[in-house]
Amino acid sequence: MTWRQAVLLSCFSAVVLLSNAKQKIFMQESDASNFLKRRGKRSPKSRDEVNAENRQKLRVDELRREYYEEQRNEFENFVEEQNDEQEERSREAVEQWRQWHYDGLHPSYLYNRHHT
Repeated sequence: MTWRQAVLLSCFSAVVLLSNAKQKIFMQESDASNFLKRRGKRSPKSRDEVNAENRQKLRVDELRREYYEEQRNEFENFVEEQNDEQEERSREAVEQWRQWHYDGLHPSYLYNRHHT
C-alpha cells in the first residue's frame, strides 16, 4: 500500500510541476502566431532581427579573427624554429671550417688571417 501511495504522490507532484512549468515554457497564443508569421521580402526587419543578425555576424568575425590569429602564430613559430635550425647548421659549418683551416699561429678567426 505504501508503494502505491508513493507512486500516486510522485505522479501528483509531477502534474503540479508541469502545470506551473507550462506557464513559463510556452508563450502566449498571440505571441506564437506573430512568431511564426513570415515577413515579406520588402518589409523592414524588426529591431530584434537586426540585432540577432548583427550578433551572428560579430560572432563569425570573432571566430574568423581567432582562427587566422592562431594560424599566423603557428606559422611564425614554425618559421622561427626553421631559422634557428638554419642558424645552428650554419654556425656549425663555419666552426668546422675554422677548425679545419686553423694554422695555430694566429687567432682562429677568418678576419684576422694574414694573406700572403
